[in-house]
Amino acid sequence: MGAVRLDDDRGSAVVDFTLTSTLLLFVFLAVFQLGLALHVRNTLISCASEGARYGAREGSSAQQGEARTRDLIGRSLSPRYARSVGSSIATTGSGVEVLVIDVSAPVPVVGLFGPGGGFDVSGRAFVESQ
Repeated sequence: MGAVRLDDDRGSAVVDFTLTSTLLLFVFLAVFQLGLALHVRNTLISCASEGARYGAREGSSAQQGEARTRDLIGRSLSPRYARSVGSSIATTGSGVEVLVIDVSAPVPVVGLFGPGGGFDVSGRAFVESQ
């Protein structure tokens, strides 16, 4: 029976590769999750703003702005992100009316881990018929 050498490095490259690649995979998935969440958030803000501009036009209504927002979100992302769309008319300090389109949507999650909750975004536009 031979002596066991403690300074033998055979097989350590496989372990190093496995540990390093696992860590890099988690970092990649975290960056991908962040990028996906930011993309969805920015798309929702854009759709809400466009819906508010559409609803604030002369001869249009807040309900038409909501419908336009739902349609844009459904085409851009998925109809499940357009389930909670609402509108309201706000007045600024100088008495100007502003149409506000509010959107609440879930955060897209990749895998089992990710942010909880959802997005609450809004788009605003000055009402033209004042």
